[in-house]
Amino acid sequence: MKYKIKHSTTYSYADFVSLCQNQARLTPKTNRAQICHSSRIDIEPPANYLQEFTDYFDNKVTAFEIATQHKKLKVTMTSEVELLLSANINLVDTDMPWQEARDIVAKPNTYQLLKTSEFILPSQYTPFVQGIKEYALTSFLADISLICGCKDLMARIFHEFQYDPGFTTISTPLSVVFAQKRGVCQDFAHFAIACLRSIGLAARYVSGYIETMPPEGEEKLAGADATHAWFSVFVPRFGWVDFDPTNNVMPNEQHITLAVGRDFSDVTPLKGVVFGGGTQLLDVAVDMIRLE
Repeated sequence: MKYKIKHSTTYSYADFVSLCQNQARLTPKTNRAQICHSSRIDIEPPANYLQEFTDYFDNKVTAFEIATQHKKLKVTMTSEVELLLSANINLVDTDMPWQEARDIVAKPNTYQLLKTSEFILPSQYTPFVQGIKEYALTSFLADISLICGCKDLMARIFHEFQYDPGFTTISTPLSVVFAQKRGVCQDFAHFAIACLRSIGLAARYVSGYIETMPPEGEEKLAGADATHAWFSVFVPRFGWVDFDPTNNVMPNEQHITLAVGRDFSDVTPLKGVVFGGGTQLLDVAVDMIRLE
C-alpha cells in the first residue's frame, strides 16, 4: 500500500522575524515496515542555508536558516511512502517470556544490544513516577510473553485513560496524566514507555502519521489527517515492534513512521529559534492520500 503525504506547518507572527534557525524531522523513515520512495521539502520564504543529516537515532533531519525578514513561515514536506504489510509476519514465532527479554537487554553483548540498552533509562518525559512499576506489572505476570504483556498494557491504557486534547500540553507532568488518566497520544505513548522501562524493558517513542477516515457518506476534508505518536518495544532476535495505545492496535496499514527516540524531545517534527516575531499562531495540516 502506497501513500502520498503532505505535511504543512505554518507560523504566523505578529511582528517581523529577522532570523530563524530550525531543524525539521519530517522525512519518513525507511525500515522493516515501510519504504520512503521520495520526499521534498518546500520552505517559504526560501532558506538561505539548508543541510540534511542523520541524527543519533538514525532519523533524517533537515536543518535550515532564514536570514531575511518575514512575518510568516511555511514548511511543507511532500513524501511518497510504501507500507510493507508483511513486516511482522514472523512475529507469531516470537513467544519470548518478558523476563528473558529484560535480562538480555540488561547484559548487552552486541553493538545492537548496547545501543538498545539506553532505552531502558528514564528520560525527560518518561520519569519513573510513583506507582508506575506496579501498574506495569499488572500486565506483565510471571508467565506471560513479552508481546502478550505489551498487548495487555496497550489495551488497559486504551480502556482506562480518556482521550482529552484539552487536558494536557507537552509540559504536563506524567504524574498528572497517570493520576487523572487523561491526555492525548503523546501522553499515552510516554506513559506506556515509562511503564515498560520501569520493569527493565527497552521502549522507544515513535512519531508519525495515522490516516483518518471520514464518516460514511462524507468526503474526506483536506488537512484532516493527523500527526500521531505511539511506542515501540525491543524484542530480542526480532527487532522493534510497535503498539498504539490511543487506538489499541499494532500499527500496520494506517501508520507511517517519521522518527524515533527516547521521547518527544528527540523527534519534534519542527523546532528551532527565532529572533523577533512577538506572538505567533501555529497551523498544522496533514494529508495522507492512498495511491494504491
